[in-house]
Amino acid sequence: MYKIFIVEDDGIIASKIKQHIIEWGLEAKCAGSFRNVLEEFLAYAPQLVLMDIGLPFFNGYHWCQEIRKSSDVPIIFLSSASDNMNIVMAVNMGGDDFVAKPFDMGVLTAKIQAALRRAYGYTAQQPVLSCRGVTLDPTDASLTYGDKKLELSRNEYRILHVLMERAGQTVSRELIMERLWETDDFVDENTLSVNVARLRKKLAGIGLEDFVVTRKGAGYQIGTEDAGK
Repeated sequence: MYKIFIVEDDGIIASKIKQHIIEWGLEAKCAGSFRNVLEEFLAYAPQLVLMDIGLPFFNGYHWCQEIRKSSDVPIIFLSSASDNMNIVMAVNMGGDDFVAKPFDMGVLTAKIQAALRRAYGYTAQQPVLSCRGVTLDPTDASLTYGDKKLELSRNEYRILHVLMERAGQTVSRELIMERLWETDDFVDENTLSVNVARLRKKLAGIGLEDFVVTRKGAGYQIGTEDAGK
């Protein structure tokens, strides 16, 4: 099992990250002493590090440099200071990626999975999602509704995944595109619109005309069962 070492001095944030990572089938440990981050890293031997920049005693850049003396493990920086200088500094100090606070847990998970995939060939084991009688199966990127089954393209599957894991919420276009970018594909506004239109046409073909609805100026959402009536 892949192990993630979380170096974050905000206990609430660290605990939420740890719980989310565990729910995705990975192992996680939070740093216990910010004086001895390197010792804890060496003892735990993780496959990836989430590193806050603003830490007690020594900042995240210091610990990144210390880790780099003995390991090439992927390091993802976390920081509310998301200006270009900090991003460039993070990369120059040996970091592999940068996540600005506040962040969406889904985006963080996608970045972790992308880093693990690049470094170790990791394949995420995503959960089966169900909503309104629709089941989204990650094993073959398919959707099942009653006795009907749809084969989805990679982007169609990812769009539905982010919407279904947030069923009942409006998901911004920006968040959807960001989730798709983290899987190594570049998706702009126009490409997203084309993919959503194609997805809706497929869904309508099996009787799900209003499964994905537009919230004007806000984004997309999984529609309620009486949507469009």
